[in-house]
Amino acid sequence: MSADRPDDLDRGAANRRAMLGDAWVERSLGQANRLTAEFQSLVTRHAWHDIWGRPGLDRTTRRLLVLGMTMGLARWEEFELHCRAALRGGVPLAAIEETLLQGAIYCGVPAANTAFKITAAVCQSEGIALDPVPLLGGTRVETHHTFSLPQLRVALQGADAGVPVVMSHALGMDLTMWDALAAELAPQHPVLRYDHRGQGGSAPLRSGYALDDLVADAARLIGEWGRGPVVFVGLSMGGLVAQGLAIRHPQLVKGLLLANTAATYPEANRQGLLQRCDAVREGGMATIADAVVDRFLTPATRTDRPDLAASVRAQVLRADPAGYAEACLAIRAADWRAELGRIACPVQVVAGALDLGSTVAMAQEIADGIPGARLDVLQSAHLSVLEQPQGFLAALATLLSRLG
Repeated sequence: MSADRPDDLDRGAANRRAMLGDAWVERSLGQANRLTAEFQSLVTRHAWHDIWGRPGLDRTTRRLLVLGMTMGLARWEEFELHCRAALRGGVPLAAIEETLLQGAIYCGVPAANTAFKITAAVCQSEGIALDPVPLLGGTRVETHHTFSLPQLRVALQGADAGVPVVMSHALGMDLTMWDALAAELAPQHPVLRYDHRGQGGSAPLRSGYALDDLVADAARLIGEWGRGPVVFVGLSMGGLVAQGLAIRHPQLVKGLLLANTAATYPEANRQGLLQRCDAVREGGMATIADAVVDRFLTPATRTDRPDLAASVRAQVLRADPAGYAEACLAIRAADWRAELGRIACPVQVVAGALDLGSTVAMAQEIADGIPGARLDVLQSAHLSVLEQPQGFLAALATLLSRLG
């Protein structure tokens, strides 16, 4: 059949190549014989054209379904084949991990154990580094919830000594956005991360709230931890909370890192928050996920690090629409400008040169309003800690070095 008039076998072969690679297809189809030719034709036409070619599911979802099914059926040769193809095809390792964790519940722990071992071996052969995450006492991440209400999910890790550090996440994200930074700090510092009320793993919302309530949440969290005063690291919404904490509860704060945030928002930003609130209430997080990722990460990052972009999008999609909507309303009227001068602890401000939501000018306004505050500008969009982790860590190290 000519290239411009492909038949169903050609179409299936094209899908098969896209999913498994040319070498596999050349071997399967090129080595067909009188016994196997009809079978290879059947598989290629029916499985790879009729099923893989259907528009109802995207290819990543189909890849993950195949991993779950082959895991459940203990078809390990096929599992390994599709696992390797998925990683080569750009499926995030985190998505594969979630599939295997789900499979541990429905297929059984022994099957999951084998699947994880095969996946780890595939990662090694493909040059994908798997950083050690020991689960021994003193090194593992402990997950708790506050005793006080509303309950907030908390992750604790790190040394007993050192300056305690608290991390407060961005709107639509959760405490896992701090994973890498927390791991960097843990050998020298006790680190606490938490999910804002109504977000991540914290208790669902039953009513609206104000920014002052988020500040009060941070204060009671530090009180329950019993490690204050702390260095408080807040990004975006977390940065708004951080400013309020240092103003309302200065005895709890030893230093502040205010990243990709503002003291107040211009009217355009406030309207944008209101529009996002209405959108997710009507259509869920999927209505804004792509736009949020576009604002969170630079075009270069989205192109060069598709795994990071996919991870951020997945976090946004996991957010509870009601919790997200209430958070939009809570922060849209924020205005700490008149009280910035009351912040007396060392402050490091971090801005993204390509951040369209919380601009360098907004960061400069904060730095100008707080005595002794310093400003670092990184080549990032909104999630500077993920796009420029080393620059972010350097800014935090500078802040820690300034503490008395």
